[in-house]
Amino acid sequence: MRFAVITFPGSNCDMDMFYAIRDVIKSDVNIVRHSEDNLDKYDVIILPGGFTYGDYLRSGAMAALANIIPAVKKASDQNKPIIGVCNGFQILTEIGLLPGVLLRNKGMKFISSKAKLKVVNANTVFTREYDENEIIDIPIAHSMGNYYTSTDVMDEIKQNNQVVFKYVDNQNGSLMDIAGIVNKKGNVLGMMPHPERAVEAIISGTDGIRLFDGVVKGSRNVYSN
Repeated sequence: MRFAVITFPGSNCDMDMFYAIRDVIKSDVNIVRHSEDNLDKYDVIILPGGFTYGDYLRSGAMAALANIIPAVKKASDQNKPIIGVCNGFQILTEIGLLPGVLLRNKGMKFISSKAKLKVVNANTVFTREYDENEIIDIPIAHSMGNYYTSTDVMDEIKQNNQVVFKYVDNQNGSLMDIAGIVNKKGNVLGMMPHPERAVEAIISGTDGIRLFDGVVKGSRNVYSN
C-alpha cells in the first residue's frame, strides 16, 4: 500500500505524517508537491496540517486552487481513503469534499494542548480499530478548528452518521463537539486533532496508530470493484 502526503507552501506537519507512516506504520509513503497533478499510483491520500499559503484569505482557501486538487477529487471519486488533518481538514471543506467550515476558535486564540476524543462511529475505514464510544488522546494545535455548518446540513450529517470523533472537553467551540467527520461514502476523513503526533509513547501516546492501522487493514473494502 502506498501513501501520498501532499505538501503545500506553509505545510509544517508533512514530515511528521511522513515519519508516522514510514517509520511507525511501516508503509510505503512519498511526499507529493502541490504542483503535481497525478495521484494514480497512490492508494491513500493525506493532506497534513500547517498554514498553507500563510492562511491568507482564510485557512485552506488558496490551497484549494493548487494543481494537485483535481487529482485529490479524482481519488475521492475512486473511493480511495483520503485523510485531512487540521489544515488538511480545512482544505477538504474548501474543495467541497466535506461539508461545513472551520471558524476561529472561541476566545480567538491558538490552542495547543492534549485533547480527549470520543469515537462515536467505529464503523469506518479510519476508525475500525477503535471501539465505539472509546475515549482516546490525540493532541490539537490550531486557531481555526471551530467546526460549523447550517442546521439543515447538520441534520443530514447526523442522519448519515458522518460524525466520527467528538471532543470530550470542547476547547474550540465546535458545533456538536465535532472533532472529525467523514463524507457520505465514508472514504474521506477530516479531523482537527493530529493522529500523527500520537504514534509514540514517549511523546503523546499511541492512540493515533490505530487510525492508520485501520486504513492499511481495511482500505481494500472501500475501493470500487
